Amino acid sequence: MLLIPAIDLKGGNCVRLRQGRMEEHTVFSDDPVATAQRWVEAGAKRLHIVDLDGAVQGEPVNAQAIAAICAHFPDLEIQVGGGIRSEEQIETYIQAGVRYVIIGTQAVKAPGFVADAAVSFPGHIMVGIDARDGKVATEGWSKLSRHDPIDLARHFAADGIEAIIYTDISRDGMLSGPNISATVALAQAVPVPVIASGGIANLEQVLALKAYEGDGVTGAITGRAIYEGTLDFSQARAQAEA
Repeated sequence: MLLIPAIDLKGGNCVRLRQGRMEEHTVFSDDPVATAQRWVEAGAKRLHIVDLDGAVQGEPVNAQAIAAICAHFPDLEIQVGGGIRSEEQIETYIQAGVRYVIIGTQAVKAPGFVADAAVSFPGHIMVGIDARDGKVATEGWSKLSRHDPIDLARHFAADGIEAIIYTDISRDGMLSGPNISATVALAQAVPVPVIASGGIANLEQVLALKAYEGDGVTGAITGRAIYEGTLDFSQARAQAEA
């Protein structure tokens, strides 16, 4: 199982939120490239980067910082989400060196967009399904839809996407542990890999997710835990990938 460090960008800084609330953010660094370097040196094989401003505004805002990370680490797999609403934006990110582009809000608002993107950019498209209380959230997690996460996941899996990133918003940034049951249920329901996100606090929780690797949970994203030191990324990465 791949353990993936998260870099969340807000105003050009690396931050972490609590439960997706933009007003409840902690700045960890004002140098995104240096932050990426930290995790590359710790053995990261992929980075998860979110343009938080972009997710709220509906268009990329921190694209320059993301491009700088790509330029410094051309061999690193980078997955990016936040504010991606058009094929032009996808193409710009891929040309900058991004390996996977994550479609979130637009996947819910215009489901055909995912199918079109998967055809136009084969091998590059992921979908982010962010849920609260069993319903999918959009617009930077500020709005709840009526959609069921598993129903949506099955729909997008049929479009030829590379993976689904599943986040339980209530757990995100809280160090309260991932929602393993919901993550596994979704992974078992679809034929594409599922990457868990939200709430990982320690090594035990990483290994608890790894136990379901055979069910399709192929990766886990970690943020606050590795910045605050409750999880040693190098140690956890080695055990996750073993």
